[in-house]
Amino acid sequence: MRIADLLRTKGSAVATVTPQTTVAELLAGLSEHNIGAMVVLGPDGLAGIVSERDVVRKLHERGAALLGQPVAEIMTTVVATCSPRDSVDDLSVLMTQRRVRHVPVLEDGTLTGIVSIGDVVKTRMEELETTQQQLQAYIAHG
Repeated sequence: MRIADLLRTKGSAVATVTPQTTVAELLAGLSEHNIGAMVVLGPDGLAGIVSERDVVRKLHERGAALLGQPVAEIMTTVVATCSPRDSVDDLSVLMTQRRVRHVPVLEDGTLTGIVSIGDVVKTRMEELETTQQQLQAYIAHG
């Protein structure tokens, strides 16, 4: 299965913030959308990604003053990305190797979606269930 197939099912909406968005505003957006990370878009496109984990780690270091700081100070700037043509299996390997849970999908430099580890696991579970049903049908009908 390709990332494009996954996005057709999941949808391609992506919650984004700018580098100037405050950490408090980021947290409100994460809560509002019930998500774990947001893509950071700057004037030239993808600038980074920021997750709940980023906030927790920096909050522990810097204290409550972090909430008024821009996400540019805590975002990850070296972002693992994929394309709609990549396979879900290849993305799974990338996520494991890079130890990331959210991967923006870019096509010709334009943000077209985001895939989470939950999306990957759900897709894999659906594939396994389909295979199991096919095998059971084959065994039952000879």
